[in-house]
Amino acid sequence: MTTDTRPTKSPLTDATPTSPAASSPITHERVSNTDAMDRALHAAEAKFTAGLSPVGLALAWRDWAVHLANQPARRMDLARRAMEDWAAIGRIALGVAEPRVPPCPNDHRFTHPRWDEMPYRLYREQFLRAERWWHEATTGIAGVDPAHERIVDFMARQALDAIAPSNSALLNPEVTDAARTSQGQSVRDGLKNFIQDSAVAMRRHKKLPLEPGRDVAVTPGRVVYRNRLIELIQYAPPTKTVRPEPVLIVPAWIMKYYILDLSPGNSLVRYLTGQGYTVFMMSWHNPNAADRDLSLDDYRSDGVMAALDAVSAITKAKKIHATGYCLGGTLLSIAAAAMARDNDNRLASLSLFAAQTDFTEAGELQLFITEAQLAFLEDLMWRQGYLDTTQMAGAFQMLRSNDLIWSRMIRRYFIGEQEHPNDLMSWNEDATRMPYRMHAEYLRHLFLHNDLAEGRLHAGGQPVAISDITVPIFVVGTERDHIAPWHSVYKMHMLNRGPITFVLTSGGHNAGIVSEPGHPHRYFSIRYRAPDERYLAPEDWQREAAPKDGSWWPEFVNFLDAHSGEAVAPPPIGREEAGYPALEAAPGHYIHEM
Repeated sequence: MTTDTRPTKSPLTDATPTSPAASSPITHERVSNTDAMDRALHAAEAKFTAGLSPVGLALAWRDWAVHLANQPARRMDLARRAMEDWAAIGRIALGVAEPRVPPCPNDHRFTHPRWDEMPYRLYREQFLRAERWWHEATTGIAGVDPAHERIVDFMARQALDAIAPSNSALLNPEVTDAARTSQGQSVRDGLKNFIQDSAVAMRRHKKLPLEPGRDVAVTPGRVVYRNRLIELIQYAPPTKTVRPEPVLIVPAWIMKYYILDLSPGNSLVRYLTGQGYTVFMMSWHNPNAADRDLSLDDYRSDGVMAALDAVSAITKAKKIHATGYCLGGTLLSIAAAAMARDNDNRLASLSLFAAQTDFTEAGELQLFITEAQLAFLEDLMWRQGYLDTTQMAGAFQMLRSNDLIWSRMIRRYFIGEQEHPNDLMSWNEDATRMPYRMHAEYLRHLFLHNDLAEGRLHAGGQPVAISDITVPIFVVGTERDHIAPWHSVYKMHMLNRGPITFVLTSGGHNAGIVSEPGHPHRYFSIRYRAPDERYLAPEDWQREAAPKDGSWWPEFVNFLDAHSGEAVAPPPIGREEAGYPALEAAPGHYIHEM
């Protein structure tokens, strides 16, 4: 086993002066006493603002308020709509039938039939009309910066959600019905759940419902390489022969790798090994304060490239199928582009699952991507050395507060329901930290400046371009992805003119990828784009690609088969003479880091 040492200066900061990213490099800066005091203040403020920049919020509200103040006709129209809503609410209170205001898509708070009865109908209509009015008041104001509009609309929605009648035990008919029919047992169960959750929240380390290595991440294999950033797992072949091209999977480092190796029945790793492929998986180290200066390029060099070197040495394969999920797919794209630039031809194919390479339509996370917000977040991470799991989880929960905060609170604390977590829910609780320097670079260079898509991102000291990649590409987007919307993932068609197989599958960012054969209600569409074919807009693509029932995993194997050689004897697990001995059994050590 070898452990490499790398220079800590990030090649990302070598951008030319014309690059927007060059104005704010993240380096080993020496901070003055005054800067340190300001940063410490901002880090303290973040504890009370859920990591949101108060300056960024103030700028957004001012932008909205000033533009709205200069549009008197729009204000008059809003006043008219408010009066119409109040008149309608008054008629509902008197028992007059009024058209029901539909809730927003995916809002299931008012599905209980008693919400159609008085007085609950009145509470619901008051809330939904207020929600509709505030959305109209905060969006579509001419002249407001789109980023500021998103922030104002988001904050208004958060405030309204907090006072929704569904969140009140006395105003929610589902809660009162449960208390009456259970003779108060639901109230006692809810209190018990609250006490249990409060006790768990005070613990430093939370026990997962399903334990990696025992309940999940149980596909047999061995750790065959470890450095400061990754463990590389090689899985044991269940077949007598394998394809000569191994599969290397690069998972996201925001969570643990085993989203792709959950239970035996829905493990992509187990499925691929069963189809005759030698599979390697990277397991990321969970960074701490000592890792604050790890850069995005360190993740490429000590992560993807180190793993590729190990796979090549162990299997002696000339070509490797590289697969990346979420952030891992973005990093793999950077690595593949750098390899193409440097005439490194070891890749047989490139597969990207819910991974973005163009960030102009980067989903709900764009809410937090402004200059003010990133400066504030950088000060928080600078103080700690990393972004904590609770801070990251809080941001995601706010984006979907109805589902992840309020609805859970109602069902668990008001109705007293017990949770029965499955493997995917348990994995979702197993978050990791993000080192200060890498995360700041990632957000600035990719989300804020879109440097990868626009050819400004540097890897190994030189710029990279997705257009340089020439290997066949397999891309998967998911219909209900809030993190990497499929329209954004689809933009690979604009960045690379090579052969692309694009799959659009049902489900969201996680469940759409964990889509094993036999899973009910799954469907997907698939279409191949030849190198000489003209660009097809995503809406046109969706019309032309007919949906198919079932899992997309077999199509992925078909893609790999089409670019693989005839089956051969499996390679050894590790290769000690090459410096890659077989170490402990999978899932290894890094997966257990808290």
